[in-house]
Amino acid sequence: MVTMPASAPSRRSVVAELEGALLRRADTFPYFMLVAFEASGLPRFAALLALWPLLRLLELAGRRGLALRAAAFVATAGVPRAEVEAVSRAVLPKFMADDVDPAAWAAFGACEGRRVVVTAMPRVMVERFAKEHLGAHDVVGCDLEYSRLRRSTGLLRGGGGEAVADRVRALFAGAERPDLGIGRSEMARSFLPFCKEQLRPPFTTADDTASAPPFRPVIFHDGRLVCRPTAFMSVVILLWLPLGVLVAFVRIAVGLMVPIWTIPHIAPIFGGAVIMHGRAPPPVGDADGASPSGVLFVCTHRTLMDPVVLATVLGRRVAAVTYSISRLSEVLSPIPTVRLTRDRDVDAARMRAELARGDVAVCPEGTTCREPFLLRFSALFAELSDRIVPVAMNYRVGLFHPTTARGWKAMDPIFFFMNPRPVYEVTFLNQLPAEATCAAGKSAVDVANYVQRILAATLGFECTSLTRKDKYRVLAGNDGIVVNAAKPAAAGKTAWQSRIKEVLGFLLH
Repeated sequence: MVTMPASAPSRRSVVAELEGALLRRADTFPYFMLVAFEASGLPRFAALLALWPLLRLLELAGRRGLALRAAAFVATAGVPRAEVEAVSRAVLPKFMADDVDPAAWAAFGACEGRRVVVTAMPRVMVERFAKEHLGAHDVVGCDLEYSRLRRSTGLLRGGGGEAVADRVRALFAGAERPDLGIGRSEMARSFLPFCKEQLRPPFTTADDTASAPPFRPVIFHDGRLVCRPTAFMSVVILLWLPLGVLVAFVRIAVGLMVPIWTIPHIAPIFGGAVIMHGRAPPPVGDADGASPSGVLFVCTHRTLMDPVVLATVLGRRVAAVTYSISRLSEVLSPIPTVRLTRDRDVDAARMRAELARGDVAVCPEGTTCREPFLLRFSALFAELSDRIVPVAMNYRVGLFHPTTARGWKAMDPIFFFMNPRPVYEVTFLNQLPAEATCAAGKSAVDVANYVQRILAATLGFECTSLTRKDKYRVLAGNDGIVVNAAKPAAAGKTAWQSRIKEVLGFLLH
């Protein structure tokens, strides 16, 4: 066991191995499984899983490098470069962040100078996480080769102990040697002697390393898999998928046929649960003779199902304000939907008209967020009504994420119901007092920020100023703006083919 020395904050440079040092686990197999599933689909996912026994034998025989190259070939051969980069940007960082060793990060993060991360995986799979979340300046590793058609050949260039050592020395050419080296594998032994001081796991954190900056969390991530796809969990996923699809369609069919108020009561029969906290407000009547107006439910946005679950708990009609959901989701929705246009005046008029008919559910974040953070609230809702009821929505799933930025959103409810035990929690807060609304002279922004704070406090989340645009720039490389313009026939055909691929759950990749 190695204890961090007291002089850690004075170090200026560090070279650290990623697998098995900065990350607790040295196994790279789950990351290649993620690339196979998210970039190509089930056939490649299953093929790589079938290869796992051979890969494991190679590792036990001391041929870890060959095993890694074989896994990289099966996972990426023929995959477009853009897909590999998208998965590396949007999917892998979350799984890597969950595996960071706090003590290793304390030593690495306390170094104020040049930070270098050494990895056995292709650099494209690691660079986003290393630079954005670990604060690395350079990443040393092998490179994935591409054809002239910008598709991966599955072959790796570089890597290996001597090549890594040469690259590390080249980075520090003309300067002092790295002050600290962190590593554990055979590859790490090639560069650790070049460092002035060496640390090997297991680590313990000394008090003086508290000066390390906090680890930057992964707020936005994409992909359908919730759990880390180890060999065992990958077998579980493949075995569950056929049954999960059947269960999902049964749950959806039953939900469309029964009265909406019965769903929370029958959900446990089908393996789910809807948990309610707080007291749901009664419908607003017009006994006072005034013009009737519905309640405006302001919800945190976790999945596409938020307003539907809210309506089941209330047991009455609630219109959902939507922006980018698919037409199929609108058709299947058991509650009315109001499609927004991102034109403030038009959207305000539509929401006021719907409030005149009854209750309305709105998610001011504008997009979902999987992590315990709330995005910035749009202030438009605060201008429309003084009957505002904040609702804290949250959910729990075990295998599949029911949200996506890059995929087809019509699959979201299907993936939600494919989970063995999908659980939703709905917490009603008290209606905002009159003095906390715009009617008392508060600005719409102040009201929106106040609602965001009380909802975050209820859920134990953290408020942020991030927006839909920030999310889509990270995950999809665009601003998340939906263009409804008509497409040419040829383009429409391509889009339709891509939709078929999504509906079949990656089977046609």
